[in-house]
Amino acid sequence: MIRRNVRRRPQPTVRLSRFRVELLGFLAILLVLAAYPLRAADEAAGERPRLTARPQGATGALTLTTLDEQAAFALSQAAVGKQVGDFVLLDRQGRPVELSRYRGKPLLVTFIYTACFQVCPTITRNLQKAVDTTVSVMGADRFNVISIGFNQPFDSPAALADFARQYGIRLANWEFLSPAPAIVGELTTNFGFSYVATPAGFDHINQVTLVDAEGRIVRQVYGEKFTAEDLAEPLKLLITGSAIPPETGTLQEIMERVRILCSIYDPVTGRYRTNYSLYFQFAGFITFVGFLIYLSINFWRNRRRGEGQAH
Repeated sequence: MIRRNVRRRPQPTVRLSRFRVELLGFLAILLVLAAYPLRAADEAAGERPRLTARPQGATGALTLTTLDEQAAFALSQAAVGKQVGDFVLLDRQGRPVELSRYRGKPLLVTFIYTACFQVCPTITRNLQKAVDTTVSVMGADRFNVISIGFNQPFDSPAALADFARQYGIRLANWEFLSPAPAIVGELTTNFGFSYVATPAGFDHINQVTLVDAEGRIVRQVYGEKFTAEDLAEPLKLLITGSAIPPETGTLQEIMERVRILCSIYDPVTGRYRTNYSLYFQFAGFITFVGFLIYLSINFWRNRRRGEGQAH
């Protein structure tokens, strides 16, 4: 009886490459993105946001030119999907700032006028509260905010600096910019912002414009009262859906984005907290994907082994 020694081929060691790590992270993020769709409604659950600001003057008896709300809303929505123009404005120190400088991160944009004593301060205060909470969960280095003074030449860099100082805006990622009078019309149209002058100030649309990292307008948020949820939820999708910078560690950045997605808004406290159940969903999903990869590797290994024995 002849015994043949069959030489077994060494089994290859399976190692997760950088590509597979990125793939797992990308699939995990896709799972959570499905659970956090952008809210298409422009109304809060309890009340409709106030679309326009109408100053009533000192006595309330003035007859004012008013903004056509339907036309203003249509112009605002028509701006969604447009690219922000490469306008050059002045910061609070009078230095030129190109809006293209803000590409690479999501951006929140508001229009104000510094002589406003009611609506613009209210919007600014509520936006500040929402941004403070958003910074606490995402970090100030992941998005930027700019407020643009549209009442030129009165909303000068010095006037905007005084306005920011008066309302305590000290966040490093929030800047106040002053455009030249010649570009105000083109600039406001680009962002879908409408206003008309009145004897008591300006009748204008109340909106915060969300711009993605590529400089494209993706959403308008309306009203005077902004909560962290109104801004942070769409910001979360913009941040986690953007490309990972080449200088950033891929796995570390994926885990950080998972942490952001696992933060949920608590309407009772008005702040974000970590939803640990999502971590278990992530773990289960990644385990499932890993098992599928393992089965695929074994399938192809056995197939190649069978082809080798056949020859």
